[in-house]
Amino acid sequence: MTVQDIRAFNRFYTNVIGALDYSRHLYAPYTLTESRVLYELAHSPRTDAADLRTELSLDAGYLSRILNKFEQDGLVERTASHRDPRRRHVSLTARGRETAVLLAERANESVGSLLATVPSADRPRLSEAMRTVRELLSDGRPPRREDVVLREPGPGDLGWIVQRNAALYAAEYGWNADYEGLVARIVADFAEDHDPHLERVWVAELDGRPVGAVMCVRDDAPATARLRLLLVEPEARGLGIGDRLVTAVVDFARGVGYRDLVLWTNDVLAAARRIYQRHGFVLVGEKPHRSFGKDLNGQDWRLALQGSGD
Repeated sequence: MTVQDIRAFNRFYTNVIGALDYSRHLYAPYTLTESRVLYELAHSPRTDAADLRTELSLDAGYLSRILNKFEQDGLVERTASHRDPRRRHVSLTARGRETAVLLAERANESVGSLLATVPSADRPRLSEAMRTVRELLSDGRPPRREDVVLREPGPGDLGWIVQRNAALYAAEYGWNADYEGLVARIVADFAEDHDPHLERVWVAELDGRPVGAVMCVRDDAPATARLRLLLVEPEARGLGIGDRLVTAVVDFARGVGYRDLVLWTNDVLAAARRIYQRHGFVLVGEKPHRSFGKDLNGQDWRLALQGSGD
């Protein structure tokens, strides 16, 4: 392979995906770079301007011009970061979230149309070829935190959440099929009836495959959200994925106006409990119970959202 082979492939692929005329390709007034910034704002909890600049390898002045444009269009708001007043926290407005969803839908339709031209029998070969390119050009380096992307669930992801919860908790804690039944009911309830403005699922993706997930749903108590089904695959632990998923839930719940965020867990889940504590959750009650074939100690945790980080 030569340099010219790679450059020829790059020219071919940028033409296939319409990268040089992305706004016309998606019928939207935003370039590929601008659309990528919107995507990161919609899917990553690391929304300080400095984090965006590092994540996307953008020049500070270029990113500033993009954010200025978004602010003029009513897509983003910029405030002092509660983590570091010297930083600028960037968040999507309601209009910004709607725009990000629209662009994602159009991108999915575009890629779907492209994929439809590939015979079903050839798609596994295409997928493997793409995975091979990613692996070879990553130079064998271990995965980094910035390689993980948080996204909305696609077809099959909700089923994956059920399957992986059941398999991992059986392997690590010996829980029986009762737990799989519980997870299946939670996921089915979300799939059949949820308010996308008040309830969400995040999937953590690494190298094109899901490695974690979490849900935010409405609780029975007024103005209260519930964090459910936090999961990180064993091989992806140590990359801060659990922390990012919980951050995504906290930021989302606070942003849409919930007053409190609650969760139920068991004291054997020590790693998850440490994440909740780092985010300010407070233990408000615990009770022994017999569930999933084990004697467990259930715990209720609560985080006050209004006034806790604004």
